[in-house]
Amino acid sequence: MDNIQRIVKPWISGLTVYEPGKPIEETARELGFASAGEIIKLASNENALGPSPLAVKAMQKAALQMHRYPDGDTFYLRQALAQKLRVAPDQVVLGNGSNELVELAARVVLTPGSSIVMADRAFVVYKLVADLCQADTIMVPMRDFTHDLNAMLAAITPKTRMVFISNPNNPTGTMVDGKAIDHFMQHVPRHVLVVLDEAYVELLPLRMQPDSMRYVRESRNVMIMRTFSKTYGLAGLRIGYGVATADFTALLHRVRQPFNVNAMAQAAAVAALADDGHVAKTRRMVRSGLTFFEKAFRRMRLKYVPSVTNFILVEVGAGRKVFNAMQRERVIVRPMDGYGLPSYIRITVGTEVENKRCIRALEKVLENR
Repeated sequence: MDNIQRIVKPWISGLTVYEPGKPIEETARELGFASAGEIIKLASNENALGPSPLAVKAMQKAALQMHRYPDGDTFYLRQALAQKLRVAPDQVVLGNGSNELVELAARVVLTPGSSIVMADRAFVVYKLVADLCQADTIMVPMRDFTHDLNAMLAAITPKTRMVFISNPNNPTGTMVDGKAIDHFMQHVPRHVLVVLDEAYVELLPLRMQPDSMRYVRESRNVMIMRTFSKTYGLAGLRIGYGVATADFTALLHRVRQPFNVNAMAQAAAVAALADDGHVAKTRRMVRSGLTFFEKAFRRMRLKYVPSVTNFILVEVGAGRKVFNAMQRERVIVRPMDGYGLPSYIRITVGTEVENKRCIRALEKVLENR
């Protein structure tokens, strides 16, 4: 270790490592369960219905061509997205999950000593990427678990280069409406890139979805990020996309790796975009699941944060202990101490059977504290 420390950048060893949700197989192995099939995972905001059936068919067909390199230009997927979103194809860039797009944008924009602005209870990857670029992070406290956009505007300095707004927000499940976003966009300084992370937006009813794409059409300093991981159920393929001005996407292409999006992911994403039935079914499952959890929490007299997306934040006391105890009950949820919320856990909406089993496990764990 001493030898390697002589050649690495001295600040790398101080970077925080992201804590992902535990895979079912790993939990089964750690706890000595006979089968991973005994466990339900409600920890990573995945789509409990699975992938779009149209995407599955596309993947099966694409599997026969896995000896070929993928389309490095992601031509057909960019065309499909451009048509759906009413933007130009050269305003769309694909990534290995939307996380990669955060990193690509940071490579283009951030320099040592510059800064980002984000909410203190937003996706931790924003800060991790800023740290990687040796940029400072200005954390703005949320108001009622929701982005305080006026406070975020006030926190911007001449050194600020990026502002991240996760809408709807992970891990709180809250959102700001289109009117608030519009006010923010009218007042944000021109030296700042606004990143609107809309990973969960397709889970919302259409009437609740802000028309954020119009900022791209107006050539604002904005990048809108979305993903196929959540609504479309393709988390395992790692595919997300960004929409920005053609000038900015051209810069992102300069810093991304060639063939960064695999062929199977491209084929599945094109097919999933056409599966409106799967999206509608997913939205119905989420609405029903949220209603179930909210009723259960009220009955159990637990405080929770009303959510608009496919997970819900609930206060249980010692969140990490409850997380560990629920694993022994064969239910995986997500502890929130990494977000500065040690008394909370986050529960992903599952199927009706999974949701009921989760509540039974939570009741048992809380009774035995």
